[in-house]
Amino acid sequence: MNNLYDYPANDMEREKASNGYLMSLLAVMVGLPFPIVNLLASMLFYFSNRKSSWFVRWHCTQTLVSQLTLLVVNAVGFSWSMAILFGDETLSNKYIAYMLTILLFNLTEFIFTISAAVKVRKGEHVEWWFWGPLTNALCKPPKETTILS
Repeated sequence: MNNLYDYPANDMEREKASNGYLMSLLAVMVGLPFPIVNLLASMLFYFSNRKSSWFVRWHCTQTLVSQLTLLVVNAVGFSWSMAILFGDETLSNKYIAYMLTILLFNLTEFIFTISAAVKVRKGEHVEWWFWGPLTNALCKPPKETTILS
C-alpha cells in the first residue's frame, strides 16, 4: 500500500477525516474577522488526531497546511484594514484589489473544503493542487512490513 488511493478507510476514519475539513468551516463562522481562529481550530483537530490512521492524519495535515496559507493571506488583509481604519494608511486601488483577491481566495477555499468534506466522507481521496503535494511530503505513508523467509 503506497498511497491513499489504495487505502480502504473504514467509516470512522472517513468521518474523522471529513470532520477535519468541517472544523475549519465551523471556525470561520465563529471567528470570521480574526484569521487565527481557523488555524487554531485546525491545529487542535490535527493534534487530537495525529495518532490516528494515516488516512485521517493525511487529511488533517492537508487542512492544517491550507489554513496556514490562509492565515498569512488573511492576516495581511486584516492588518492592512486596521491600518486604514486606525492608522495613517489610505484606501487605495491596491487595497481594494487585494481584498477582492482575498475574498475570491477564501470563497474558493470554502467551496473546496465543503467538497472535500463530502468526498472524503464517501471514502474518496481528495488531493488539492497546491497543498496535496506538500501534504504528501509532510505526511509519509506507513512503511509496509515484509516477512523475510
